[in-house]
Amino acid sequence: MAKQYNPSLVEKSWYVWWEKSGFFVADPHSSKPPFVIVLPPANVTGALHIGHALTTAIEDMIIRWKRMSGYNALWVPGIDHAGIATQVTVLYSSVFVVEKKLMRESGKTRHDIGRENFVFEVWKWKKQYGDTILLQHRLGASLDWFFECFTMDEKRSAVVTEAFVHLYKEVLIYRDLRLVNWDCILRTAISDIEVDYTDIKERSLLKVPGYDKPVEFGVLTSFAYPLEVGLGEIVVATTRVETMLGDTAIAVHPEDPRFKHLHEKFAIHPFNGRKLPIICDAILVDPNFETGAVKITPAHDANDFEVEKRHKLDFINITDDGNINSDGGSGFTGMPHFKAREAVIQALQKKKSSCKMH
Repeated sequence: MAKQYNPSLVEKSWYVWWEKSGFFVADPHSSKPPFVIVLPPANVTGALHIGHALTTAIEDMIIRWKRMSGYNALWVPGIDHAGIATQVTVLYSSVFVVEKKLMRESGKTRHDIGRENFVFEVWKWKKQYGDTILLQHRLGASLDWFFECFTMDEKRSAVVTEAFVHLYKEVLIYRDLRLVNWDCILRTAISDIEVDYTDIKERSLLKVPGYDKPVEFGVLTSFAYPLEVGLGEIVVATTRVETMLGDTAIAVHPEDPRFKHLHEKFAIHPFNGRKLPIICDAILVDPNFETGAVKITPAHDANDFEVEKRHKLDFINITDDGNINSDGGSGFTGMPHFKAREAVIQALQKKKSSCKMH
């Protein structure tokens, strides 16, 4: 007898016999009461860990108990494509290697190889790690492998498409303008849950991908918008002064006596002459914070986006892939986002717009 138990040797031979004997197979024609559970499909971002083993062990006990209790029990195995997480993993592994090779041989980036070739790399990754995951699950888990699935396979993709078509026909989903979290390196939108937030309470220099020098954050920049003839100016404060290129309004609190005379008046954009309405918004504006006047950039701030919907303002997107586009003004077109910040401050100072950083 062996001195210690070796599960890989013992279970491997037993598992083959269990599968051949059909012990884990559910009978679609059975008169027994059905009981079905789905093994939470593991992400193909890597191999399984102890947390997966715990879930598998718990579900295995449940499904075996139900079989012994007279149920027609089905335990469905599968793996999940994991969306952006797999994309990131692939980009910084196999596709990153391809990108370096492409750059070295032809001067092309991964974006130049196109969607088809990228998807091919994802499927290669899925084959490598998906097979590893399924092999790990075969070590003892009483899954019905006839129903094995992948969340991006043809059947599952068809069901997802059908579901979205149904939701669209029922007007439960619709196309509309929405703000997204755009990743300038991945060049794709990512969900809120995939964003890491950093609370910055003071002036800080942080490294930003794509920039040689650290970028300054946590600084309020105040500047003055000229008003219509004879009305003087109105000062606003912002931590992202470059977004003023897309401003479409200035908001004040309706009860703030300092701005009563400006209700329904207009400010003038210093770079393009665009007329910005002075609007009253008690939801957004805190009259006790800074100047009490708030610049509104609906395309680049979640709160301002809500203001745009309440007041039906213009929506001007000034960036494409992290660079200022033509809607941001000819003097800034093509500039990377944070370099445009410096350029805007310099341009405001030349306009004598009372631009100050604090």
